[in-house]
Amino acid sequence: MKNILTAIILSVTTIFAANAQIQKGNVLVGGNLTNINLGFDDPKIFSVDISPKAAWFIQDNVALGGYVNFGLETAKNSNTTTSYGVGALGRYYAGKDVEVFRHGRLFAEATAGIGGVNVSKGGGNTNGLNLSVGPGFAYFITPNIGLETLLKYNGLVGFGSSTTQSNLNLSFGFQIYLPGKRTANKVKSDINN
Repeated sequence: MKNILTAIILSVTTIFAANAQIQKGNVLVGGNLTNINLGFDDPKIFSVDISPKAAWFIQDNVALGGYVNFGLETAKNSNTTTSYGVGALGRYYAGKDVEVFRHGRLFAEATAGIGGVNVSKGGGNTNGLNLSVGPGFAYFITPNIGLETLLKYNGLVGFGSSTTQSNLNLSFGFQIYLPGKRTANKVKSDINN
């Protein structure tokens, strides 16, 4: 009897958590681990970088937070390219009526911050205002962990040997959705009732 009761409580908690990961008060933590970069400007580069992110859901389906980006690109007989960025991000998740898969959600992400791309051996550099926007898709492998892909246009406007740079990035990563205080209290009250 005790095992059946435990199974029911876990099922109710999991069902509630599966519907609550993008709810007001929750926290998103994670990042993009790989980044396929098709540069529109010279040099055309294939790159790998890391972009940790953290955001807080200010209302259901809407998160605001920050990001940090660091990238390093090298190739034989080519210049080394270092990229960086730090700034604010915003995400909007499409409503439940727009679900593509049962455990997936479409979203849009926009960022604004400072950043730069610096190429060694006089290859050029641009440092300044970094803006990006694009659609993404998150697939929840568990109620609190989402694998995602994100296609974003990145524009960099500033100063240096080149005043602008732009590219289109396809990135893959994961996010962990941590319950906020409101969600945790709701789960506790569901278990106690």
